[in-house]
Amino acid sequence: MSGDEMRPQAMPAPEEPQDGDEAVPFETPDVYGAYPRLSDDQMARLAEHGRRRSVNTGDVLIQEGERCEAFYVVLSGSVAVLEDYGTPEEHLLRVHGPGRFIGELGLLHGQVAFYTAVVRDPGEVLALSMDQLRHLVTRDPTIGDLVLRACLGRRALLVGQGAGFRIIGSRYSPDTRRLREFATRNRLPHRWIDLETDQEAEALLRRFGVGPQETPLVIWRDTTLLRNPSNAELARLIGLPPLPTEQDRGDLLIVGSGPAGLAAAVNAASEGLDTTVVEALATGGQAGTTSRIDNCFGFPSGISGAELTERGVLQAGKFGALISVPAEATRIEPRDGHYAVGFADGSEITARAVLLATGARYRRLHVPGIERLEGTSVHYSATVYEAQQCRTDPVAVIGGGNSAGQAVLFLAGYAPLVYLLVRGSALDTHMSRYLIDQVERHPKVRVLLRTEVTEVIGDQVLEALDAVDHSTGEQHRIDARALFVFTGADPHTRWLSGTLALDARGFVLTGAEAQACSGPGTWQSQGRDCLTLETSLPGVFAAGDVRSGSVKRVASAVGEGAMAVHFVHRCLGHAAAPGGTDTSPHTRPKESAWLA
Repeated sequence: MSGDEMRPQAMPAPEEPQDGDEAVPFETPDVYGAYPRLSDDQMARLAEHGRRRSVNTGDVLIQEGERCEAFYVVLSGSVAVLEDYGTPEEHLLRVHGPGRFIGELGLLHGQVAFYTAVVRDPGEVLALSMDQLRHLVTRDPTIGDLVLRACLGRRALLVGQGAGFRIIGSRYSPDTRRLREFATRNRLPHRWIDLETDQEAEALLRRFGVGPQETPLVIWRDTTLLRNPSNAELARLIGLPPLPTEQDRGDLLIVGSGPAGLAAAVNAASEGLDTTVVEALATGGQAGTTSRIDNCFGFPSGISGAELTERGVLQAGKFGALISVPAEATRIEPRDGHYAVGFADGSEITARAVLLATGARYRRLHVPGIERLEGTSVHYSATVYEAQQCRTDPVAVIGGGNSAGQAVLFLAGYAPLVYLLVRGSALDTHMSRYLIDQVERHPKVRVLLRTEVTEVIGDQVLEALDAVDHSTGEQHRIDARALFVFTGADPHTRWLSGTLALDARGFVLTGAEAQACSGPGTWQSQGRDCLTLETSLPGVFAAGDVRSGSVKRVASAVGEGAMAVHFVHRCLGHAAAPGGTDTSPHTRPKESAWLA
């Protein structure tokens, strides 16, 4: 959980099509800056790395469902971007003219394409390989910022248009909720078809000869059908990288890919450590679900959690870190001077050191009627994906801390009315003053103090909330069509219980507190004391929200992730040469990296 400030993104004016560009009449305006035009200087810099290629009408540059092999810039002519190309459901998304480029977020991560790019008017394109593109994105800040923001914007537009694969399942099904959460958190374009209310669902089941008991289904391009797939199976369909199959003993295994985990990956990989990052659900952690972070150092105009995450992922990849999603760690055990971490699918990774950066998740609310609506109209994050469903009806937010205040302000940019329900008697108990001022002044926000939800009303969607006013004992009903819950967070440490020292709330103890809980002789045998971010297991570290006593802020998590790598170097160096410093390249910090 993070207390960093979140607010609606400022939306620039839509860009008018020009010089061969065509805006589709039903298309969402370019409020994300998704379709920038390259300058002559940028085109020239790209031309230094790519090759020119003549194209004719009907040439397919990118095929939906296949990995993108090249990055294309239109030099002359035009290229159409379509969904369901060659089928009765073919759908035109955009036409690009000279100066535009083809691609979206999957292009940078090696995912399969969610669209087909076909030459409409003959001309010439500039083609760059994926390695050439990644090199430019990470080395040329001007082109890198332009391409990254455009790719993020295009992915957001694809999600909003319901492009990509379809999930067919009941809103009451836990597996349907699981697949929807995985797709949403990983920003994968998809459309949910509710088995309970959508007439299209029955037609699709008949078409594929599938019974309702076999749902949820994932259907893509009418050629691929997955029956109740695991998150890993869905990830492989889209092209997310799997766990490494080789059992090489790497230097550092990072469990968790929030700000702490990604910062550690960037620092470790850039300093020559063989680094692997594993993530159970989606990169970015809680910060990745934040619409806008305004107090992150170095971004005076703010940055979205998604963009911060994607920048971190690209930066870690540039230095050679491997990031795998989903990979749920279930155990850790010492083995031959290393640590073996086992995963839910039965696989295992062995490393010389381990960094725990699993963060925390918002605590679920337990009141009658809520479970059946979780994932449909009861949410534990407030991102643009949930907010888009709240444009016409009032919503409610539960919580009295910064996260709740930030969510209220963000949702007020979408919904006509936002209720903030706080169990305490005042906002200033847990909320920052600057947030209180904004919440209390906002015309769309109604604050209800000393108020607690007692029941959630609604069978298929949220209809209302029953609540009690503790100051009077009066029961009353609140009209709301969506509920957002921010009532504290629990750490992802159940799998660590009994293995290393945790505090009373389940957060990982480090440093002197961890040493005090260690077994007799643990640190004497190491010939040293427990390091600041080290756990009760020598060589296992913790950083970010999962660590006991950490400051729940993005900047703090990033700092701890970077600092943890410094302690990893000290630990590995000491283990290799007791009483001295290891001189191997894998454990010696690169001077230029540390100075940077």
